[in-house]
Amino acid sequence: MPAPTLDLQRIDLLRDLPDMIPVFRDFHAAWTVRVFDREQHECRNYLSPNRRDFYKILLITKGEGEFTIGLRTYRITQPTVLFIHPNDIISWRNLTPGDAGGHYVLFKKHFVQQHEALRSAMERHALFANKERQVIRLGAERAAALTGLFERMKAEEVAAGSFNEEAIQTYIQLLLIESLREAAFPEPERVDDAYHHVHRFFELLEQEASRIDPDKPIRLRSAKEFAADLAIHPNHLNALLKKHTGEPVSAHIKSRLLEEAKVLLVRTDRSVQDIAYGIGFAQQPNFNQFFKRGTGLTPTAFREQHAA
Repeated sequence: MPAPTLDLQRIDLLRDLPDMIPVFRDFHAAWTVRVFDREQHECRNYLSPNRRDFYKILLITKGEGEFTIGLRTYRITQPTVLFIHPNDIISWRNLTPGDAGGHYVLFKKHFVQQHEALRSAMERHALFANKERQVIRLGAERAAALTGLFERMKAEEVAAGSFNEEAIQTYIQLLLIESLREAAFPEPERVDDAYHHVHRFFELLEQEASRIDPDKPIRLRSAKEFAADLAIHPNHLNALLKKHTGEPVSAHIKSRLLEEAKVLLVRTDRSVQDIAYGIGFAQQPNFNQFFKRGTGLTPTAFREQHAA
């Protein structure tokens, strides 16, 4: 059987909830845990290449789609629960738009650190860390049990009473346990070569952006440099990105560096000059111009506007 191809032509980079939260808003937003009903908040087609500051558990009880996590693609045609790590590069394509059922919960990294029992359960069961255990197909009885847990979590969120976060973290632990009672881990399909290159580009871009440091400036900044690491021609890489995301390589690089600059300005006390140098600008005025083109503000004005 030929390997299925994932049509990413209409897949968008995510920019806001309910689909997902972009890098800067995710780091800066005040929420800790949120629960959604897929009938009310159906996910559009998307590609999410950037790291996030939250974990996601997605229960699909109705509707079909293609879910890709890393280099593993799954065709979802029956009740399924997915465990998504903040660093995972994921994409979703609706095969039955408008026909969605299930729930999902998003919870921040610091929420996990605040609850030792939850952190221990996540490490012990390894549903977020082990790539072979992140997708579990469910029978009707197990899907109903998980639906009940999501409904209770949502009720706790809405009530916003005493110990609601404590109750929600307990329900998340129960989600892990109930999911593992069946432990039906489907075999993934192989992604095609085009998606493999797209995935590797975003993986490299994320690696570069996430380790920016004034003492070790970003190593890759151009389509030519990324293509060399991927062992393909720059024109071919550019054509793939334009076909599958609608934007050229340079646009993705600039967008990702701009998002990381925002995070560094708000979340650290590094000087603007150090941030500029880390992102690859030898001269701060050039960085100021780049940042203002992308945000309408200078780096200093942006930092002041978002000061706590």
